[in-house]
This record gives sequence, C-alpha cells and structure tokens, in this order.
Amino acid sequence: MINNWLDTIWLIPCYSLVGAMLSIVWFPSITRKTGPRPAGYINILMTFVSLIHAIAALTVAWGQPEYSLSFPWLTVGGLHFNLDLQISAINVGAIVLITGLSLLAEIYAVGYMEMDWGWGRFFALLALFEAGMCSLVLCDSLFFSYVILEVLTLGTYLLVGIWYNQSLVVTGARDAFLTKRVGDLILLMGVVGLLPLTGTWNFSELTQWASKANVDPLAITLVTLALMVGPMGKCAQFPLHLWLDEAMEGPLPSTILRNSVIVATGAWVLVKLYPLLALSPLTQQVVIAVGAATALGTVLISIAQIDVKRSLSYLTSAFMGLIFIAVGTGEIHSAYLLMLSHALAIALLLMSVGSIISNNITQDLTQMGGLWQRRPISGLCFLVGAIGLIGCPPLGGFWAMLDLISHLWQSYPALAELILLINGLMALSLIRVFGLIWGGKPKQMTERSVEPLWLIVLPMTLLAGFVLHTPQVLSSLAIITDWSIVTSPDALLLLGANIAGLTTGAYLYLNDGIAKPIQLGWKGLQNFLANDFYTPKLYKVTIVGLVDGISQKMYWFDRFFVDGVGNFFGLATLFSGQNLRYSTFGQLQLYTLTIVVGIGVLLLLLFNRTL
Repeated sequence: MINNWLDTIWLIPCYSLVGAMLSIVWFPSITRKTGPRPAGYINILMTFVSLIHAIAALTVAWGQPEYSLSFPWLTVGGLHFNLDLQISAINVGAIVLITGLSLLAEIYAVGYMEMDWGWGRFFALLALFEAGMCSLVLCDSLFFSYVILEVLTLGTYLLVGIWYNQSLVVTGARDAFLTKRVGDLILLMGVVGLLPLTGTWNFSELTQWASKANVDPLAITLVTLALMVGPMGKCAQFPLHLWLDEAMEGPLPSTILRNSVIVATGAWVLVKLYPLLALSPLTQQVVIAVGAATALGTVLISIAQIDVKRSLSYLTSAFMGLIFIAVGTGEIHSAYLLMLSHALAIALLLMSVGSIISNNITQDLTQMGGLWQRRPISGLCFLVGAIGLIGCPPLGGFWAMLDLISHLWQSYPALAELILLINGLMALSLIRVFGLIWGGKPKQMTERSVEPLWLIVLPMTLLAGFVLHTPQVLSSLAIITDWSIVTSPDALLLLGANIAGLTTGAYLYLNDGIAKPIQLGWKGLQNFLANDFYTPKLYKVTIVGLVDGISQKMYWFDRFFVDGVGNFFGLATLFSGQNLRYSTFGQLQLYTLTIVVGIGVLLLLLFNRTL
C-alpha cells in the first residue's frame, strides 16, 4: 500500500483532468438550472484528492532515492517515444506545492467570482493548468516537457481571454500567446537539434551524457541557447517579458496561479537542462546576463506602476531573474529555494490585493488609500507576503537569498552586490504598494470598504500562516540545518539591504507629509520606467515594423505578380474565346472535313519522317 502512493502518483494529473472534463459540460442550459457553483465544487474536490495523494506520496518519498517509471507510447523508424516519469522527494514536494496552491486559489475563486457565470470554462482551465504543471514536474522527457509547455501556453491564452467580450482582455490574451510562441518556437528548434547530438530526450540520460560528452563547442552552444529561450519566455524574462504584464487582464484567481507556479515551470525546465547548459560557458553567461538585466529592469519598472496587479507581475519577472542567475552560476539548491519562497509569497500578495480589488472595483493605486482601519486582515497578510518574498529573516525568502549570495561572493561578487540592490528595491516596491493601499487617508473608491467573503479571507489567512511557518517546515525537512548563519556577515548585509528598502519606502509612502503620488524630478525618467523602457514601442518600430514591411511587399508580389500571371492567362483565354467564336459557322460537315484533313496531314508527316 505504501509503495502504491508513489507507483500511482501519475494519477494526480488525471484527477485534475477528470475535474476539467466534468466542469466543461456545465453548459448555459445546465447552469440556468443548477447555477455555476457545482462546476467549482467538483474541481475543488478533485484538487483536494490530488493534494491528499501528493502528501501521502511525499511522506514515503522523503529520504528515499529517486527512481523512474517508463510507459512505452510510440515507435517510429527506430525512434522510441516513452512517457518517462521521475519520482523523487523534490518532484513530489513540488506537486504538493502546486496542488496546495491550486486548492487555495480555487476556494478563493469561489468567493472572488461569485457573480460570474462562466465557472465551467474557468475552473476547467484552472484544472488544465494544474494537470499540466503536475505532469511537467513528473516528466523526465524533454520532448514531452515541450509538449506540456505548449499546452500551458494554450491554457494561458484561453484563461486570460475568458472575458472575451472586453477588447483589452482579447488584446492581452493575443499578445501573451504570441510572445510566448516566440520562445516556444525557438525551444522546439533546440529540442530537435539536441537529439542528433545526444541520441535521447530523457533528462536522466542527458545528465549522464553531459558528464562525459565530447561535442563540438559551437553545436552545443547553439543548441543550448535555443533551449534557454523557451524558459525565458515562460519566466517572462527580457526581451520576452511583456506577456506577463498583458496577462493581468485575466481574472485575479488565475493570476494567483500564473504568477506563483505557472511562470516557474520555465525555471523548472531550465534547472533540468543545467547539465547541458554547463557544457557551454557562453550559454551560462547569457543566462546570467538575461536574469540580471530582467531582475534589475523589472524591479525598477514595478516601482513606477500605478496598476497594482502589474506592479506585482513585474516583481515576479524580477524574482524569476534571480532564479536565472542561480541556474547560470550553478546554484541549483538556491534556485529550488527561490522557487518555493516566491510561489508562496507572491500568491499571498496577490490574494491580499485581490481582496481589495474585489469590492473596491479598481486596480489603480492612486485611487486607493486609508484601508488599514477598514481592512486590517488583508493588510497583515500583505505584510507577511512582502516579508516572505524579500530577504527578511527568518522567513523563506531570507534563506533562499542568503543561500544564493553566500555562494556568489567568491566567484561572482558583483552579482552578489546586484542581488542585494535588487532585494532592497523589491522591499521599496512592496512597501510602496502597501503605503498607497493601506496608508494615508481614505479616498472616494475606498470610503466604504469591508473585508470580503470568508471564501476569500480563509485561503488568504491559511496561506499567511504557512508563509510564517516556512522556516519550521524547512527545518523539519532538514533543508535548514544551521540557524547560526542568521548572524553571519552575509545575513547582516542582506538585512541591511532590506532595512534600506523598507525605511526608504516607509518614509516616502507612509509619510502623510509627502504628497501622493510621488513624481520624479525628471519626468522623462518616470515615463521611461512607467512605460516599460518603451519596449512595446521599440518592438513596434523594429520587429513589428520589419514584419509588416515584409508582409506588405509579399502582399504586393502575390497580388500583382502571382495573381497577375494567373489572371493574364485567364483573360487571354476569355479574349481568344470571344474572338474565335466569330470564326465558327455551325456546319457539322465542315468541322468533320477539317478534322479529317488535320489527321491526314499528321499521318503524312509521320510517314515521311519514318522514311
């Protein structure tokens, strides 16, 4: 029975798919009779079953060696496609995290989307996300990981565009889909190009191959660069970072999952690819550069945003940038800790601001304020999430950040200093959001604001409790073993960066003597940050403009040359037919004579040629 929990762990994605299939049949005709709620309750039940199965499997897998399961699927021309699964404590722990956050997000959605009638589609897509993420975590095949990432891309498009009667939602869904497709296409090139070099797509076999590989440096560099672009798109890294901002047009409960665990799927694949990335120093440097540029750039952009969801979405990109730095420098343990701490904290932050958005009907930070007296529970949960995200002891983000910078001081001191700066800026950005929502005096949109339904408050407070107890959980799992490092020089530097960011933010945004919103002295710099470094306009002028120009030329060529040639022959046929009709007399005998004479002439020519 004990082994069955692990041997049947592949059923966990199936539970979610069953919930999705049962929810999607909730057509409007059924909804009119039963209401939309049963579709949500079915998914909550199936997610709860998945969570129980995952927890039971984790108790068995912890401390045990990893092992694999393989299911033959297809053989074509000597190429074997197997559904390879890798089962380890890390994989099962990730599934517990995914199913746990999915359960809380679905309960949250019941309260948040109380007045929405599209529950069938919405919860079916949430279940699709859950199934895809659990499958990706278990998958030990690069090929099927790519397939699952494609499914998640489609799910993002459908879920962001669920309110398809709103033009901004449609535009956001389209832009998010197209941006991610760029990364997916280049990833596919890398997947296809990798097979001739390695002969396998299995991650475990790729690790063994990489340990003794003797391969052309140029070939492995090109392949690994292509493989890296896929996670870049999934993790919203520069220059493919715009989709996460556009995806904020979707329902907030889906944003909770997207920003906490869905974006981390790209980081998960990147970690699995690290043995290959390590074969190319250039690729490692590119991974580090992309992560550093994204982390610093997006945290600055987040400080200039007035939309609270977009501000937090840019912080997600920044945190994913830190994970890229960790993977590029080979700090895989730090990358896992960063993924864990980020998922819990950002989910809590989004739940907190979602509880404000749900009954204040605005996401504009300049229209909020003075909610500490009216919404203390949401405010406390936001503070817990903020402390859990940044490197503030003793919560999870502190241990993740400390583990990373303590390993970087020797080999990459500049990166360690950059991470301290980014951490301080994150603290400033979060205290800015807190001050604009809960600080100051009430405004018109926040004059009448009460705590929302218990269905929103319950998952939010439960998650806050788990964030607070993350150090105890990590300690009980022997992930944190030395508490004395809290007083180490690295920890003190990290704490100093936190204090600098928090105090600066508190002085600026919790000080009633300073007018809000704060305007920079140089308006151009503020607009530069608020408009995402004008990246959308840059793309429009360069890439979009180039594609549009080529398309116009191809349109002209197709219309006037390709169609022109075809139309010329058609018109020539019509013209000749119109003119030749006047040469006919309607005399059958003459036509017969003409045919006989023509045949006779041909026979005579053939006879003379044979002679």
